[in-house]
Amino acid sequence: MQQPSVRARAAPDRSPVSLAQALLVACKCGESSTEYERALAEVSDEDLRRLREDRDTALAFWINCYNAGTQLLLDRRPELYESPLRFVRFFHAPAVTVGGTALGLDRIENGLLRGRTKYGLGYLPKFLVTSFERRYAVGEVDPRIHFALNCGAASCPAIRAYEPATIDAQLDRATQSYLDSTVEYDAENGLVRVPRVFLWFRGDFGGGSGIRAFLRENGLIPDGVSPRVRYLSWDWSQAAGKFVEE
Repeated sequence: MQQPSVRARAAPDRSPVSLAQALLVACKCGESSTEYERALAEVSDEDLRRLREDRDTALAFWINCYNAGTQLLLDRRPELYESPLRFVRFFHAPAVTVGGTALGLDRIENGLLRGRTKYGLGYLPKFLVTSFERRYAVGEVDPRIHFALNCGAASCPAIRAYEPATIDAQLDRATQSYLDSTVEYDAENGLVRVPRVFLWFRGDFGGGSGIRAFLRENGLIPDGVSPRVRYLSWDWSQAAGKFVEE
């Protein structure tokens, strides 16, 4: 089956979801994104109403905004990514503006998509929640987002354009594709090696038992086994433009 990907061109309407998709396409194609950035910055609360009412719409919108924001930052301010202070300078730098609110990658991921702090291995709620986050946050975290968000590192998953109508199937495919290429199951030694996001966001998956259940659901370990979990190292080498190709 052909994987969903970022299409080569888009002719968006002016809805926020279509604008975010068009922004992502412009990033992929190396085209001017100014029109879409400006339009997203100018959307109204009424324009964003669908995000508050429909979880699938919110998931697709914020994932696309995050991935587009990553590409914009890597193109315009690559030195932030290469900085020893990457986790402050890059992830907190304004990446995309929505409805007049400048958002960094950290705000999108942890404030809007997760509602949890990036500290504490995914178990702790986010502190200092802004009014924007309270209004537009997705709600309960979907751990599959960790296989859809690309922060520019070589170990990150490839980028797809997500759509509300098909996002559940898209997230399933993105998760399966990423795990198939990274997870290492050693049946002889009762060990499974998994991407480091399972450690950083352990609470999102429900702890050790939740991680194993997640792996079973995706066919990475057999039913009835409970291997020890080990975490693979993460390659932080900058890798811009990592899009799924048709």
